[in-house]
Amino acid sequence: MNGAEAQEVRHLLLGSHDQYRELANLHHALDDRLHQLTEKNYLTTTEQVEEVTLKKRKLALKDQMERIATDWAREHPHSS
Repeated sequence: MNGAEAQEVRHLLLGSHDQYRELANLHHALDDRLHQLTEKNYLTTTEQVEEVTLKKRKLALKDQMERIATDWAREHPHSS
């Protein structure tokens, strides 16, 4: 799947796949929080731990979303 096809599949899944949409929304929320942390001049120890945890959770969510997209594309080879 090339980049344009992958983008099309992701867009399609956002509109039709509840689990994918939930994962995308959570990924976006974590990204917003991470952005808030990176705007600070100084992070407390708790915030530093939160930052690392957020990054790991975001990567895990992205992996899940990619698996869903890859599986969907494999099951629907002519739909994208």
